[in-house]
Amino acid sequence: MTVSAVALTFALGFVAPASAQVTGTVAELDILDGGRTTQGTYMTAVRVTLDDGWKTYWRAPGDAGIPPHFDWNSSDNVGNVSITWPTPEVFVQNGLQSIGYEDQLVLPVEITPKNPSQPVHLKGTMDLGVCKEVCIPAQLDFDHKLNADAGRNPAIAAALAQRPYSAKEARVAQASCRLTPTSDGMQIEARVTMPSAGGQELAVIEPGNPTLWASQPDTERQGDTLVATSEVISASGAPFALERSEIRITVLGANHAVDIKGCSAG
Repeated sequence: MTVSAVALTFALGFVAPASAQVTGTVAELDILDGGRTTQGTYMTAVRVTLDDGWKTYWRAPGDAGIPPHFDWNSSDNVGNVSITWPTPEVFVQNGLQSIGYEDQLVLPVEITPKNPSQPVHLKGTMDLGVCKEVCIPAQLDFDHKLNADAGRNPAIAAALAQRPYSAKEARVAQASCRLTPTSDGMQIEARVTMPSAGGQELAVIEPGNPTLWASQPDTERQGDTLVATSEVISASGAPFALERSEIRITVLGANHAVDIKGCSAG
């Protein structure tokens, strides 16, 4: 197994003063084997281990985060790649809210081989952001041939168990999205009828198009309905259309999280 470590000797000044500097290895990546499933896919995981107190980001990182990005192009015999994101935490630092993981991230990945009779070799990079007093970008390499005969991996099983509930599991009765043009883009008002996820709930809205950016929603509960309002803008500033079927709403609560894919007209 190849373990990739990153030694960070630079910093961006968007959280700490520009003179701040980080030295030493703060993040390591290794690939976990979970063997082959009954469907013929490979269950594996990317594990990122961080030094004490360091954090990394979820796929929708919040106000000032860097979303992780994978490059699998140097891999062999990799067809479909399906990632299961464990429920993240919400952090507030210097008045900015971010969403991610502290100390360690185990990210389950299910690989469908192009040729089921041939081995799968994962090789590529993971670009990510890491934060403590400062926030900095990093790139980690991986190079690992998957073991088809590996047994059940407890770390992968634990990460899979930490996934958000589906809409059905959380008893979501309805999810609708009202779209209203704004001077800069489009406002989404999402209304989700569901039991409380516990405590102060936070909704995260993802527009489903990587060229679009959604602001952190204002979230409030009105009886049995959670209402979240966000503005979506295009990085290019060009006009765009939103497909309600591609909008993804994640509700983060004190008891559990809920992953809602698609919404009806509001």
